[in-house]
Amino acid sequence: MSVRLQIAAMLFMMIQAVLFFAGILLLLLTPLSREAMELMPWVVGGTAIVSLPLSWWLAPRLRARTWRREGTLDVLK
Repeated sequence: MSVRLQIAAMLFMMIQAVLFFAGILLLLLTPLSREAMELMPWVVGGTAIVSLPLSWWLAPRLRARTWRREGTLDVLK
């Protein structure tokens, strides 16, 4: 398993938790709350679909090698 995939898997869980919380707040604090039980699976699926590419995109940016190559990490010098 590649390092990028491992980082993306950990990121996926955190990103989905934040997006799920935002989606549930949006669902329950608006007039959509009357249909909350029917819309809940859509919130779960939507956050999973959005979290996958977002975590894959962010994973390489969390590696120190990327920051060293760009010259923005002065801590390791």
